[in-house]
Amino acid sequence: MNESSREAASPRRPQDEKEMPFLDHLEELRARIFKSLLAICLFALVSLVYIDKIFEITVAPYNEAVRVALEDKPELSAQSAPRLVFMSPTGGFMINLKLAATVGLLFSLPVIFFQIWKFISPGLLASERRAAPLIVFFTTLCFVCGGAFCYFVVLKYGLGFLLSFQSATLVPMISIDEYFGFVTTLILVFGLVFEMPVIAYFLTRIGILTPEFLRQKRRYGIVAIFVIAAVVTPSVDAFTQILLAVPLLFLYEISIWVSRLALPEKMKKALGEVATEP
Repeated sequence: MNESSREAASPRRPQDEKEMPFLDHLEELRARIFKSLLAICLFALVSLVYIDKIFEITVAPYNEAVRVALEDKPELSAQSAPRLVFMSPTGGFMINLKLAATVGLLFSLPVIFFQIWKFISPGLLASERRAAPLIVFFTTLCFVCGGAFCYFVVLKYGLGFLLSFQSATLVPMISIDEYFGFVTTLILVFGLVFEMPVIAYFLTRIGILTPEFLRQKRRYGIVAIFVIAAVVTPSVDAFTQILLAVPLLFLYEISIWVSRLALPEKMKKALGEVATEP
């Protein structure tokens, strides 16, 4: 094969002929960061208009957990139900700002991802650019599923279990800052651990992971899952850790299936030859 045919067969990036200078890259990066920060600020300002509704959504799992915790304790009246408090004169104001900033970041994620895409896409191959939207979609879907599972299931029963230790002489007093930090941390943790199938896909594509390895090491994986659940959950109770470990076990099995689909043809042939050897 001559040189011209090799050049025609090789995948080319859009800017192979004209590379951007380093300082221009920095200027482009600065512009993308500025646009992302501007989007966060704009969405945060809009969130302040609806901050009362956002606050209701944020504390809804807590209110439901209180109801669950008091179901088996008829001796406790509604007046003795645990309430969220703020511990400083500016506490209520600051939590509204934190909520607005968090919601602003959440709703600006599409803009941020778009800016990241615009920055890196000129250096990608055509096949990589075609696959990127699908990868972003499934990555976002896994994160949203993890966050939704935490919000609608884990927070309700996990907080309900923790608050069930209330008695006539033991009354919880939880600050809104502590509650907000607990909720955001737990939702973030569940969102990230639900990315296990996506991580398995990438590790398989680059040749680090195989479905056979995941099947052989399943027992070790189960132990590792419970250890990870114990480490990453912000609370120390076993109930919340189990609520994280159970979906992780399910995701481990899904990861085996995803790894089998993502296995490159060369590795499939190699593994098949090894399996048929006497």
